[in-house]
This record gives sequence, structure tokens and C-alpha cells, in this order.
Amino acid sequence: MTTTQSPEPAIRVRGIEKSFQDVHVLRGVDLDVQAGSVFALLGSNGAGKTTLVRILSTLLKADAGTATVQGVDVAADPARVRGSISLTGQFAAVDEILSGRENLVLVARLRHLADPGAVADDLLVRFSLTDAGSRRAGTYSGGMRRRLDIAMSLIGDPPVIFLDEPTTGLDPQARNEVWQTVKELAQGGTTVLLTTQYLDEAEQLADRIAILHRGTIIQSGTLAELKQLLPPAKVEYVEKQPSLEDVFLTLVGDAAEDDSNQPAGKELR
Repeated sequence: MTTTQSPEPAIRVRGIEKSFQDVHVLRGVDLDVQAGSVFALLGSNGAGKTTLVRILSTLLKADAGTATVQGVDVAADPARVRGSISLTGQFAAVDEILSGRENLVLVARLRHLADPGAVADDLLVRFSLTDAGSRRAGTYSGGMRRRLDIAMSLIGDPPVIFLDEPTTGLDPQARNEVWQTVKELAQGGTTVLLTTQYLDEAEQLADRIAILHRGTIIQSGTLAELKQLLPPAKVEYVEKQPSLEDVFLTLVGDAAEDDSNQPAGKELR
């Protein structure tokens, strides 16, 4: 008789604790993230999401517990961990003076890649930023800036990427652009750990969801498994009215089509 061992999780966390003076932020966190999946860490402000991401990305040391990324202990060998991850924080870390392409070339050079220009051009195509590649990043919309930020984080093809509240402050259209980008990352085999306080974001993107509350994981599972925790829904007829988001995206989409049919003008400076 043979036994089949399940592959080791891309991220494994056991008993992680972290306090800042007398404030206990993490109180024994356990979680596993399978390779090639999108894992959403859902929680309100102050739940400890960013603190956990900072520990996993070697920016902060835990007080207790262990964590591994790609099988490497984050505390024992942080340099190896950094070589296999990328982190995108709550605010886009692009240089607004440089063009989109120049931002990408800069990061590719810092990673000592052979052909930074080719790497930048490939990512501009992948993230639909080719037409804006020569423009200063400071002229980009919120969604474009966030897409550029994620593109920069993918230089060097890290197998694991941390997205810490990536849609904070974005309008509905820009949020949808980022959502599509995350879905494409997962389809390409990248492991994504996503922190968010938006329920719809976790519902749209995640293969598995963990709810972090007051420093501990109070429940985790697939969306279907979490829904089973509640009583069965009653079937009632409800006339669905369009939401404000539906109206906004429809009107903005129509306006965008009208603009695309107009002759190109000079760029504002």
C-alpha cells in the first residue's frame, strides 16, 4: 500500500505571536496557503493583517511561533525568503517622476536581470500599460498606478506575492482592474496572499478565506464552507435593483467608449 503525501504549503504559519509593548496584535496565528492559490486574510482595521504580512516578508520578527515560505523559515533564513517573494503594500510604491517603463527598468536593474528593457516592455504589454509606458507615473490613474506597482513586484518571477490591501482608496473601476490582475496572477501559477477588509473582494478573488479577529484566526475555509456555517437561506422573490456601483461602471464605460472615438489631443502638462 502506498500513501500520497500532499505537497508542502507555499506558506505555513504556526503559533505566530506579536506584541507592541502591552498591545497584543497577534495571539497565535495558524494558517496554510497552498501553492498557486489566492488566499484572502479578511479582517477589520487593527486585526493584525499587515503585521502578519510584515513577519512573513521578513520585515518584522515574531515574538513566538514559526513561519515558512517555500519551505524556508522566515526567521532563520530571511535572505532566501526575500529571494522568493514580493510585497505590494497598501500604497503604490512607484516613482512618480519616472515614466512607467523607467520604473520597471529600475527594478529590473536592481534585481540584476540580464535585459531590463525587455523585461519592462514585456510587463507593459502584460498589464496593458504599453501606451502609457513613456508617460510619467504621476499622471497615471489610481488603477494604472496600482497595476504598475504589481508589475514591478513581479520582476524576477517570484513564486509568492503578498498584496496588502491592494485596492485601498481606489474607485470601483480601478478595483475591478486590480481584481482582474490578481486573477491572472493565480492563473499563471503565482501564490497570492491577499489582505483585505472588503468582503466582496475576498468573495471575488479567494480560493480560501481566513477571518482574522483580535489577533487570531477565528475561522477559515472556502467560501462555500464558510457559508455553511450559517442557517440555510430561505427562498424569496426579490426584485433586484441596480446598485450604485452598477450605475457608475455603466456610465463610466459609456463615457470611455465615446472618448475613444474622439481624435487624440495633446497631453496635459
